[in-house]
Amino acid sequence: MKLQIMSAYIRLEKDLQDLLQLLKNGQFIEAQEKYLADDVTLIEGNAAPKSGKANIVNLEKEVLAGVAEFIRYEVTDYAVNGNVTFYEGVMEYIQKDGVHVKVEQAVVDRWEAGKIVSERFYHA
Repeated sequence: MKLQIMSAYIRLEKDLQDLLQLLKNGQFIEAQEKYLADDVTLIEGNAAPKSGKANIVNLEKEVLAGVAEFIRYEVTDYAVNGNVTFYEGVMEYIQKDGVHVKVEQAVVDRWEAGKIVSERFYHA
């Protein structure tokens, strides 16, 4: 039993590290397509939940259409506990209108069968 738990932990940590590398490279759509479950629910701050992988990917594409230059996505810390992962990140980019955006966030993901089924962003 302990071996199964350790094996699941190692797999989840590897998936998380891969996800974070995709984000660091600015590959947001690729990360979503690879790791979001079809029936995922996403919440940003106190906004209403968004549901469904296809819907969330389309919304992300709309956001990215307004980005002129991706500067960075840096993860400062991460943790794995059971089927839940946590990470702190800083995202920075310049919008097409010239506005410089820096977002600090903590993210909580719940995973099932190698896919994120619930994602919550807390922004500063």
